[in-house]
Amino acid sequence: PFSTFKMDLDIQCEEMSPSRWAELLSTMKSCSTIRLDDCNLSSSNCKDLSSIIHTNPSLKELKLNNNELGDAGIEYLCKGLLNPSCSLQKLWLQNCNLTSASCETLRSVLSAQPSLTELHVGDNKLGTSGVKVLCQGLMNPNCKLQKLQLEYCELTADIVEALNAALQAKPTLKELSLSNNTLGDTAVKQLCRGLVEASCDLELLHLENCGITSDSCQDISAVLSSKPSLMDLAVGDNKIGDTGLALLCQGLLHPNCKIQKLWLWDCDLTSASCKDLSRVFSTKETLLEVSLIDNNLRDSGMEMLCQALKDPKAHLQELWVRECGLTAACCRAVSSVLSVNKHLQVLHIGENKLGNAGVEILCEGLLHPNCNIHSLWLGNCDITAACCATLANVMVSKQNLIELDLSYNSLADEGVMKLCEAVRNPNCKLQQLILYDIFWGPEVDDELRALEEARPDVKIIS
Repeated sequence: PFSTFKMDLDIQCEEMSPSRWAELLSTMKSCSTIRLDDCNLSSSNCKDLSSIIHTNPSLKELKLNNNELGDAGIEYLCKGLLNPSCSLQKLWLQNCNLTSASCETLRSVLSAQPSLTELHVGDNKLGTSGVKVLCQGLMNPNCKLQKLQLEYCELTADIVEALNAALQAKPTLKELSLSNNTLGDTAVKQLCRGLVEASCDLELLHLENCGITSDSCQDISAVLSSKPSLMDLAVGDNKIGDTGLALLCQGLLHPNCKIQKLWLWDCDLTSASCKDLSRVFSTKETLLEVSLIDNNLRDSGMEMLCQALKDPKAHLQELWVRECGLTAACCRAVSSVLSVNKHLQVLHIGENKLGNAGVEILCEGLLHPNCNIHSLWLGNCDITAACCATLANVMVSKQNLIELDLSYNSLADEGVMKLCEAVRNPNCKLQQLILYDIFWGPEVDDELRALEEARPDVKIIS
């Protein structure tokens, strides 16, 4: 029967008029997922949502990010969440103007609702005192939380004791996100020691921009080697340097470590780190995604990484090396990886001075039958129209290429016209062509408009 069919409501960035809100409320009664991010909602909307939560037992996911709900709004919501018939599993309240006052309310929900497995409350001024209260809820035996997101919550080092106690009590916890809080080394070391002792099978740990230096890396390394469950580690935007990276690699190279995703952007790394990273690339078959954006790796570092990526044990699928001080000199090495490594699907190599000569060499690898690149980012690489014929050839020849970014390059009308011609070709399977900040004349405008009609399946973003 139709009544058992559960739908999703997914609306973002829409101002809610009273009539539109009333119309949506009747729909919400049978939704399993409700997403209302950036909809200018306030505490009065939360009153209505509370009764929806109360009366719709099939509601599993509620996303309300970027709304001015305030503590009063959360008070209303939680009345619905505390209802025994509520079976909500995932709650997103990022950037909702909450303070520590909301934590008491949320604590009671954590303590009373075993169905709740995900809580996202980042970008709120909860502070250390507020999150300590949340941790009390986590310690309740009823709480079965698996994912806790606390980025940008104005936390300090003082939070770690409460977090560690919660980690000890909560074997279900799988994801912990603490990025963009001023924790510092001492707290991170303490947290890592707690994680090593805790029985939880942590899968994700995000500590980006937490004031970490190489001092914490031995302890983070210990987490890597003691938790085979850990698949996603993000420590970007911390000044760990080559010394810290060398320590991390000890954990990454440990046979217990099964890491899949590693984010090391803006970590003050140089080509010296690439030697250690090469060993990880060529021996860790589980490793699928690495971000090294905004590190001064230079051509010599990139060449070492490329050597490792040609190893049959290297299964990396995504490599992000934007803004890494690369030039055309490393493109031969990258090109040879493209022609050998069938696993690599996403390559972000923009904001490097590759120039036409470098990109022409890259295209040789891209055109190789072994190359499986789906997504290629070459924004701001000093490319001109002279390169566009070769790029157009890649667009037409490579059926697996679905996303190409050429933003911030001086391609001129002539270059963009060549790309448009490629998009018109029925063999071109591109779904997204990104051309931000490229200047062209009215003739190209007309061509792009015509293309939108001819190939509605291709999004040209400019």
